[in-house]
Amino acid sequence: MIEQLITSLIATGAFGIIFNIPRKKLFLCGLVGMFGWFVYILLMSSYANAAVASLVAAFVIAVISQVFAKIYKAPIIIFSVSGIIPLVPGGMSYDAMRHFVANDYNTALQLAAKAFMISGAIAIGIVFAEVINQMIKSVWQKKTT
Repeated sequence: MIEQLITSLIATGAFGIIFNIPRKKLFLCGLVGMFGWFVYILLMSSYANAAVASLVAAFVIAVISQVFAKIYKAPIIIFSVSGIIPLVPGGMSYDAMRHFVANDYNTALQLAAKAFMISGAIAIGIVFAEVINQMIKSVWQKKTT
């Protein structure tokens, strides 16, 4: 598990370089991806569905990204986009396309549907965290006025 966490930290940081994230923020981006992957691995080891594990991990990534953005005065997108990278089902999408090319449509459709569900779960997790953040801000502003 430690190997996976270190690998996810490095992979997230490497994608941060591709996205032109400032050097001072690369390690923080790596931490976001590592925390998200940690949550995903914990949920998958407790026999959770991959889509559910991706949803919860994406939510955690979005929350940590919001906190880091506030603390380090940077855009949320810097942390959230690079942090999501370990969760993206790229290998599964590749396998689905490979099975389509090989005319194995049943397997291809199963893999494509699973990749689509995981991708949707990631998007929903990010949106859900942002909605909760906006609701908290709204309530906080009403309290202070």
